[in-house]
Amino acid sequence: MNTKYVIDSWAWIEYLDGSTTGEKVAAKIKTGEIYTSVVTVAEVVSKVDRQHKDPKVAFSAITSLSKIVLSNEDSAKEVGLVHSSTKKERPNFSLGDAFVLYSARSMQAKVLTGDPDFEGLKEAEMLPKSK
Repeated sequence: MNTKYVIDSWAWIEYLDGSTTGEKVAAKIKTGEIYTSVVTVAEVVSKVDRQHKDPKVAFSAITSLSKIVLSNEDSAKEVGLVHSSTKKERPNFSLGDAFVLYSARSMQAKVLTGDPDFEGLKEAEMLPKSK
């Protein structure tokens, strides 16, 4: 059975940059069941655009290689609660991170990331930062 992964912004940026860590993300994409939060799509498109790269390329890659996880009013409430409880212990934990974590928990998936805000969470599969 394929492992389910929710890929966060950090990992998608590494993938799009073609880094050595991005190659590890690519390997997971080939073998896993891949999901991305709609909030992550927005974060990546924003970052790529601010780096003066083509946001259409990023958008196309993410939407063709993963299933997009949408939110509704019930999940929005739950994400808010995940954010509130997690932020008490992790002050830098963003609302975008909460969408990713909630998505992973609700699907019994792993968060594929290297973002230190996920360090130590049982749902996180941590990747090394490329040098």
